[in-house]
Amino acid sequence: MHIPKNYFHDRVVVLLLSVNTFLALLGSVLVLFRLDGGGSDVYIVQYRANLGLSAFKRGGPEPLVSFVVFGLLVLAVHTILSIRVYPVRRQFAVAILALGTLLLCLSIIVSNALLILR
Repeated sequence: MHIPKNYFHDRVVVLLLSVNTFLALLGSVLVLFRLDGGGSDVYIVQYRANLGLSAFKRGGPEPLVSFVVFGLLVLAVHTILSIRVYPVRRQFAVAILALGTLLLCLSIIVSNALLILR
């Protein structure tokens, strides 16, 4: 994959890449530190409002670890898409990175909300 010459010289792109990297690592660390090593293997992994009193679905740590994988996947995919789109249109590349930032923020919020309910 060819990286455009001006891609890493663009200050907005470098800022968004560093913010996305920070958010992906922050989300990963927050989820992994909040999981108990062997103390508890019951976590709330879903909330269904239409189920009434049994609205909370319980599960193991695997669905919560998927937030870590999701954050790293979002970082990788949005970076690759941004690199490929940058020679065509700089604004689209910046928009892709900004949407990745939004997605990582929402991922951190949701994973934190699920881990607090435990």
